Amino acid sequence: MSDTLTLSAETRDRVGKGASRALRREGRVPAVIYGNKQEPLGIHLEERALIKALNTGHFMNSVIMIEGAGGKAIRTLAKDVALDVVTDRPVHIDFLRISEHAQVTVAVPVVFTDEEDAPGLKGGGVLNIVAHELSLTVDAAEIPSEINVSLKGLEAGSSIHLADITLPKGATAAMDDTATIASITAPTAVSVEAEDAAAEADAAEGEAEGDTAEGEATDGE
Repeated sequence: MSDTLTLSAETRDRVGKGASRALRREGRVPAVIYGNKQEPLGIHLEERALIKALNTGHFMNSVIMIEGAGGKAIRTLAKDVALDVVTDRPVHIDFLRISEHAQVTVAVPVVFTDEEDAPGLKGGGVLNIVAHELSLTVDAAEIPSEINVSLKGLEAGSSIHLADITLPKGATAAMDDTATIASITAPTAVSVEAEDAAAEADAAEGEAEGDTAEGEATDGE
């Protein structure tokens, strides 16, 4: 299950581009919390703390508790992060208010495991990933940090469909069960020929080195 993140925030007294620029100069990032049938709440967060949370790798599919704004902790999900096109620094965030057990839709990363136990990959095949993440609707208290998919025993030509994956209890995916998540493609004739050519080149090089060594030994005599 994905860890809950906590960020401290303060409410914004002023809005607009000028006020937002002033906040950023002070190392703060403007944001807004909306949804759950309540009025939007303008806030600002410390940039360093926000960047640390962004770098966890699961910022977009974690429950984020916003503390210090509105008088009590607010349970949210990040819905949009705007980044500076030059520096990649966060310039604005949208948060969605949620209740503790709300049904939420999040994008969860897919992680492939047991590659060393996949005959198709050991034989020179290539893993072709179609879906790097899955859009899941889950209980807000049960958001998974990732979906693990084992490649154990898969041969070249095998495909993994959504129906082959065990989703967390109560979770539903936006795509159909027949949707392809990944496949293992067989090595192409070009790649096989290239490997054969490389092996022949190595063998020829070894023979050449042997002949050179033998010649040097003869010259020494």
